[in-house]
Amino acid sequence: MRLTRKLTLALVLGISAVMAGYAYLQVRQEVSFFESDIDQFERRGRVLLATLRSVWQTEGPQRTSGLVSEIATVLGDNVQVRWTGVDAPAGDLMRSILTPAELDQVTAGELVRVRRRTAEGELRRYVYFRLAETDPTVVEASESLQREVTFVRMSRLSILGATVLIALVCGLIATALGFQFVGKPIRLLRDQARRIGAGDLSQRLSVDQRDEIGELAEEMNRLCDRLAEAKEELAAETDTRIAMLEQLQHSDRLATIGQLASGVAHELGTPLTVVLARASMLGASDMSRTEVTDNARIIGEQASRMTTIIRQLLDFSRRRGPQLGVVDVQRIVTRTLELLLPSARKHRVTLEFTASSDPMLAEVDENQMQQALTNVIVNGIQAMPNGGRLSVRVSTGRAQPPAAHGGTEAEYLCVSVNDTGQGIAPENVPRLFEPFFTTKDVGEGTGLGLSVAYGIVAEHGGWIAVDSELGKGSHFRVFLPPVRNVKTPELEAAS
Repeated sequence: MRLTRKLTLALVLGISAVMAGYAYLQVRQEVSFFESDIDQFERRGRVLLATLRSVWQTEGPQRTSGLVSEIATVLGDNVQVRWTGVDAPAGDLMRSILTPAELDQVTAGELVRVRRRTAEGELRRYVYFRLAETDPTVVEASESLQREVTFVRMSRLSILGATVLIALVCGLIATALGFQFVGKPIRLLRDQARRIGAGDLSQRLSVDQRDEIGELAEEMNRLCDRLAEAKEELAAETDTRIAMLEQLQHSDRLATIGQLASGVAHELGTPLTVVLARASMLGASDMSRTEVTDNARIIGEQASRMTTIIRQLLDFSRRRGPQLGVVDVQRIVTRTLELLLPSARKHRVTLEFTASSDPMLAEVDENQMQQALTNVIVNGIQAMPNGGRLSVRVSTGRAQPPAAHGGTEAEYLCVSVNDTGQGIAPENVPRLFEPFFTTKDVGEGTGLGLSVAYGIVAEHGGWIAVDSELGKGSHFRVFLPPVRNVKTPELEAAS
């Protein structure tokens, strides 16, 4: 309705401006007629002056006085003619309405015309002139202007009333038409735009107008159709992309398993040797009961150790759907380091983890986050072919997300992974998270590990930052949104 009010106000103002111009011209025309009447009155006065002077000179004052009386009788009440004199007393009308300068003009024999209001408020015009220079007699002719004044006033009032009436009628018509053809369809367009903004593409507009608003409604309906089609296509593409990402993550997980296989084999070799040796000892007949018991216990411990290693590998390689939950990230780090311990030993890398007494909670998919941390830590282990030290620490602090991630500075949970490896060349740091980009030798990496890790962390609302210097190692920081004041079953059991 705001647009309708604006259109109505503009129309009313336009009509008022036109009527005001018309009223001004009309009044000017009436005033012009009024001035023309004044000129005619003045000319009549001059004719009367010439006539009376001629009669005065030829027939004398008595005949002139009679002629003035006859003229006054003929003209009636509207025009009055009377005798007075330049030596009239102070109470005379001429003395009361003329200024001293005007009296001097009359005395000098000039024709003087003035407009004055009477004591009753009536506007009249007066003409004064002397009949002869040697005689003090002055003729006063006056005419009432009340009809002209009333006519002008009534003209103004009638024009004002017509203006108000026309503006009111046109305003009502404009309001009704504006509501029907502008306000109502615009409101429908607004509501439709809000529904589209909220994602509701099921409704269509029905605006029966063959104008720009009707065309806009049709275009908005077509837009809904196109958006609905695009939404369906996007949903299908998203499902396909999710499936491809899950497949890629699973393939990367299996590739990591392959890289860990040699270290796991070494870890299994030692307990298998112990089991075989103890089993051979059990086969001897000269063992005591106590020795048999000790050998059986040792065999059970080594078998349990092998079972644990195999179960960790199976859990890591198993495909699972996303399962978000509030977990302690330190527990994920501990499990990841236990899984990578055989590979670290093979590369003569010492793993260190500085744990905090406080839980570091985040809402993540535990399996996916373990894969992301595994990829980051494996990258650090492989960066130290001659051995070294890899330290992991989990903390919280304020951080500013990168421009590509967006967001403002806030509190984040940070998993820091430091290695003492070869470091990364500055020109390669911006490309670390590109798919299939790798600086490793053939067979040591696919170039997907860090890319998959970054994708997993980004899906959880975080990002990965890298600081590296050639010859001094690298520092990877995995940032995740923290969760506060939430108890997990594990924490409740511990408390």
